[in-house]
Amino acid sequence: MRARTMVSVAVSACVALVACACGPEKTKEDTDAKPSQPSASTRAKEPSATPSASTRTEKPSATPTGDHPAPRTKEGAIQRYEQYLHALGREDIDTVCEVAGPAAKKAEDQGLGPCTSTYAAVFQMISPAQKKALQTATVDPQRIAVRTPDKIEMPVEAVRASATFSENDLGSYTLEYLKNDWYITD
Repeated sequence: MRARTMVSVAVSACVALVACACGPEKTKEDTDAKPSQPSASTRAKEPSATPSASTRTEKPSATPTGDHPAPRTKEGAIQRYEQYLHALGREDIDTVCEVAGPAAKKAEDQGLGPCTSTYAAVFQMISPAQKKALQTATVDPQRIAVRTPDKIEMPVEAVRASATFSENDLGSYTLEYLKNDWYITD
Protein backbone atom coordinates (compact mmCIF):
# COMPACT_ATOMS: atom_id res chain seq x y z
CA MET A 1 0.00 0.00 0.00
CA ARG A 2 2.87 2.36 0.77
CA ALA A 3 4.31 1.96 -2.75
CA ARG A 4 0.93 2.77 -4.29
CA THR A 5 0.68 5.91 -2.15
CA MET A 6 4.16 6.96 -3.29
CA VAL A 7 3.20 6.43 -6.93
CA SER A 8 0.04 8.45 -6.37
CA VAL A 9 2.04 11.26 -4.80
CA ALA A 10 4.57 11.15 -7.66
CA VAL A 11 1.87 11.32 -10.34
CA SER A 12 0.24 14.15 -8.43
CA ALA A 13 3.53 16.00 -8.30
CA CYS A 14 4.05 15.69 -12.06
CA VAL A 15 0.47 16.68 -12.85
CA ALA A 16 0.64 19.52 -10.34
CA LEU A 17 3.91 20.75 -11.82
CA VAL A 18 2.38 20.79 -15.28
CA ALA A 19 -0.80 22.43 -13.99
CA CYS A 20 0.98 24.98 -11.81
CA ALA A 21 3.43 25.89 -14.52
CA CYS A 22 0.47 26.65 -16.76
CA GLY A 23 -1.13 29.51 -14.89
CA PRO A 24 -4.09 31.45 -16.22
CA GLU A 25 -2.06 34.33 -17.66
CA LYS A 26 -2.38 34.37 -21.42
CA THR A 27 -0.63 36.56 -23.90
CA LYS A 28 -1.62 37.29 -27.47
CA GLU A 29 1.13 34.89 -28.54
CA ASP A 30 -0.42 32.12 -26.39
CA THR A 31 -3.84 32.46 -27.94
CA ASP A 32 -2.55 32.95 -31.49
CA ALA A 33 -0.08 30.06 -31.37
CA LYS A 34 -1.34 26.99 -33.15
CA PRO A 35 -0.31 23.70 -31.61
CA SER A 36 0.92 21.21 -34.14
CA GLN A 37 -1.58 18.80 -35.63
CA PRO A 38 -1.03 15.09 -35.04
CA SER A 39 0.97 13.25 -37.66
CA ALA A 40 -0.57 10.58 -39.83
CA SER A 41 1.20 7.95 -37.72
CA THR A 42 -0.36 9.39 -34.54
CA ARG A 43 -3.83 9.34 -36.07
CA ALA A 44 -3.28 5.72 -37.08
CA LYS A 45 -2.69 4.78 -33.42
CA GLU A 46 -5.94 6.35 -32.24
CA PRO A 47 -8.95 4.14 -31.67
CA SER A 48 -11.56 3.98 -34.37
CA ALA A 49 -14.50 6.33 -34.13
CA THR A 50 -16.70 3.29 -34.79
CA PRO A 51 -18.16 2.21 -31.45
CA SER A 52 -17.79 -1.34 -30.25
CA ALA A 53 -20.75 -3.52 -29.36
CA SER A 54 -20.26 -2.66 -25.68
CA THR A 55 -20.26 1.12 -26.22
CA ARG A 56 -23.06 2.16 -28.54
CA THR A 57 -22.56 5.90 -28.65
CA GLU A 58 -22.22 7.72 -31.94
CA LYS A 59 -19.27 10.10 -31.89
CA PRO A 60 -17.46 11.77 -34.75
CA SER A 61 -13.70 11.55 -34.85
CA ALA A 62 -12.10 13.63 -32.10
CA THR A 63 -9.15 14.53 -34.31
CA PRO A 64 -9.72 17.29 -36.82
CA THR A 65 -8.14 17.02 -40.21
CA GLY A 66 -7.78 19.97 -42.54
CA ASP A 67 -11.31 20.95 -43.54
CA HIS A 68 -13.00 19.13 -40.65
CA PRO A 69 -12.49 21.17 -37.47
CA ALA A 70 -13.50 19.74 -34.13
CA PRO A 71 -16.88 20.97 -32.98
CA ARG A 72 -16.76 24.05 -30.77
CA THR A 73 -19.23 22.46 -28.40
CA LYS A 74 -19.32 20.88 -24.98
CA GLU A 75 -19.52 17.49 -26.73
CA GLY A 76 -16.45 18.34 -28.83
CA ALA A 77 -14.48 19.20 -25.68
CA ILE A 78 -15.56 15.96 -24.04
CA GLN A 79 -14.47 13.94 -27.07
CA ARG A 80 -11.09 15.65 -27.10
CA TYR A 81 -10.56 15.09 -23.37
CA GLU A 82 -11.54 11.43 -23.73
CA GLN A 83 -8.99 11.20 -26.55
CA TYR A 84 -6.37 12.52 -24.11
CA LEU A 85 -7.42 10.11 -21.33
CA HIS A 86 -7.32 7.11 -23.68
CA ALA A 87 -3.90 8.16 -25.00
CA LEU A 88 -2.65 8.56 -21.42
CA GLY A 89 -3.76 5.00 -20.70
CA ARG A 90 -2.08 3.68 -23.86
CA GLU A 91 1.09 5.69 -23.18
CA ASP A 92 0.62 7.36 -26.57
CA ILE A 93 3.03 10.24 -26.02
CA ASP A 94 2.36 11.86 -29.40
CA THR A 95 -1.38 12.21 -28.80
CA VAL A 96 -0.97 13.21 -25.14
CA CYS A 97 1.50 15.95 -26.05
CA GLU A 98 -0.60 17.10 -28.99
CA VAL A 99 -3.77 17.51 -26.88
CA ALA A 100 -1.89 18.95 -23.88
CA GLY A 101 0.45 20.98 -26.11
CA PRO A 102 -0.36 24.51 -24.89
CA ALA A 103 -0.14 23.55 -21.19
CA ALA A 104 3.01 21.51 -21.79
CA LYS A 105 4.63 24.38 -23.70
CA LYS A 106 3.95 26.80 -20.84
CA ALA A 107 5.41 24.29 -18.38
CA GLU A 108 8.48 23.81 -20.56
CA ASP A 109 8.96 27.58 -20.84
CA GLN A 110 8.99 27.71 -17.06
CA GLY A 111 11.70 25.07 -16.79
CA LEU A 112 9.77 21.82 -16.40
CA GLY A 113 11.20 20.18 -19.51
CA PRO A 114 9.69 19.05 -22.78
CA CYS A 115 6.30 17.35 -22.85
CA THR A 116 7.75 14.04 -24.00
CA SER A 117 10.08 13.69 -21.03
CA THR A 118 7.55 15.02 -18.52
CA TYR A 119 4.82 12.61 -19.61
CA ALA A 120 7.29 9.73 -19.95
CA ALA A 121 7.82 10.15 -16.20
CA VAL A 122 4.06 10.37 -15.60
CA PHE A 123 3.48 7.13 -17.53
CA GLN A 124 5.85 5.34 -15.16
CA MET A 125 3.84 6.52 -12.15
CA ILE A 126 0.41 5.38 -13.31
CA SER A 127 -0.52 1.89 -12.13
CA PRO A 128 -1.36 -0.79 -14.71
CA ALA A 129 -4.96 -0.87 -13.43
CA GLN A 130 -5.28 2.90 -13.83
CA LYS A 131 -3.77 2.76 -17.34
CA LYS A 132 -6.27 0.10 -18.34
CA ALA A 133 -9.12 2.14 -16.86
CA LEU A 134 -8.02 5.28 -18.71
CA GLN A 135 -8.13 3.47 -22.06
CA THR A 136 -11.93 3.28 -21.84
CA ALA A 137 -12.65 6.23 -19.55
CA THR A 138 -15.55 8.51 -20.36
CA VAL A 139 -16.61 11.94 -19.14
CA ASP A 140 -19.89 12.68 -17.40
CA PRO A 141 -21.21 15.79 -19.20
CA GLN A 142 -23.24 16.77 -16.12
CA ARG A 143 -20.07 17.25 -14.09
CA ILE A 144 -18.11 19.57 -16.37
CA ALA A 145 -18.29 23.36 -16.22
CA VAL A 146 -18.69 25.44 -19.36
CA ARG A 147 -17.01 28.76 -18.47
CA THR A 148 -17.30 30.32 -21.93
CA PRO A 149 -17.99 28.85 -25.38
CA ASP A 150 -14.21 28.50 -25.73
CA LYS A 151 -13.28 27.36 -22.20
CA ILE A 152 -14.43 24.25 -20.35
CA GLU A 153 -13.33 22.88 -16.98
CA MET A 154 -12.91 19.10 -16.71
CA PRO A 155 -12.86 18.20 -13.00
CA VAL A 156 -11.49 14.82 -12.03
CA GLU A 157 -14.95 13.96 -10.67
CA ALA A 158 -16.27 13.98 -14.25
CA VAL A 159 -14.03 11.05 -15.26
CA ARG A 160 -15.89 7.75 -15.32
CA ALA A 161 -13.59 4.73 -15.29
CA SER A 162 -13.22 1.27 -13.82
CA ALA A 163 -10.59 2.69 -11.45
CA THR A 164 -11.09 5.62 -9.11
CA PHE A 165 -9.07 8.77 -9.73
CA SER A 166 -8.56 11.63 -7.32
CA GLU A 167 -7.22 15.12 -7.76
CA ASN A 168 -3.85 13.70 -6.68
CA ASP A 169 -3.95 10.90 -9.27
CA LEU A 170 -5.22 12.65 -12.36
CA GLY A 171 -6.11 16.21 -11.58
CA SER A 172 -8.59 18.59 -13.16
CA TYR A 173 -7.97 20.38 -16.45
CA THR A 174 -9.08 23.36 -18.47
CA LEU A 175 -9.67 22.88 -22.18
CA GLU A 176 -9.81 25.82 -24.55
CA TYR A 177 -10.88 25.98 -28.16
CA LEU A 178 -7.89 27.21 -30.16
CA LYS A 179 -7.43 27.03 -33.93
CA ASN A 180 -10.34 24.66 -34.63
CA ASP A 181 -9.77 22.19 -31.79
CA TRP A 182 -9.83 21.74 -28.03
CA TYR A 183 -6.50 21.78 -26.16
CA ILE A 184 -5.55 21.41 -22.51
CA THR A 185 -4.28 24.82 -21.46
CA ASP A 186 -4.24 24.46 -17.69
